[in-house]
Amino acid sequence: MTEEIKKKKDNKSEPEKGHKEVKTKESKDKKPCKEKELLKKVEELTDKLSAEHNDYLRLMAEFETFRRRSAEERLELISTASADTIKGMLPVLDDCERAMEVLAKSSDKAAQEGTALIYNKLLGYLKTKGLEIIEAKGAKFDIDFHEAVAQIPAPSEEEKGNVLDVVQTGYLLSGKVLRYAKVVVGA
Repeated sequence: MTEEIKKKKDNKSEPEKGHKEVKTKESKDKKPCKEKELLKKVEELTDKLSAEHNDYLRLMAEFETFRRRSAEERLELISTASADTIKGMLPVLDDCERAMEVLAKSSDKAAQEGTALIYNKLLGYLKTKGLEIIEAKGAKFDIDFHEAVAQIPAPSEEEKGNVLDVVQTGYLLSGKVLRYAKVVVGA
């Protein structure tokens, strides 16, 4: 019996091509391998999540830019549309100014007052929409606001380069030139 026990002990110390020994080595090797795979998977998922988060932030920034640009374009379109409408009304203002000049020489007070009333109402309404008159007479000639249609000798040295007369009134709309003032400049 002791021989059998010794044989069994020897068999245990010397592994047979048995099942148990191979399994223990495989399980020891698999455990670190599984941890590595899991860590690798966690790292991949973290990288993927980070990339998705960056894509989300970029998309939100692009959307915010798109929204702001759309709002600016909408305002630009509205101001352009109103500029075209107001520009179409400028000949009516010119006609009212001419009518008031002609009526100033006549004795018909009712016509003078009626024309002045229409002119003032129209100009007042257009001013609420951002229209401003370019004050040119007596000012220094400025190519940003004035268009010279004639040049005459200046009556005095101080008036050289100044606007002596306004042929057609100029207008600004929200700070931008809608129509240049046509002026006569002293030389």
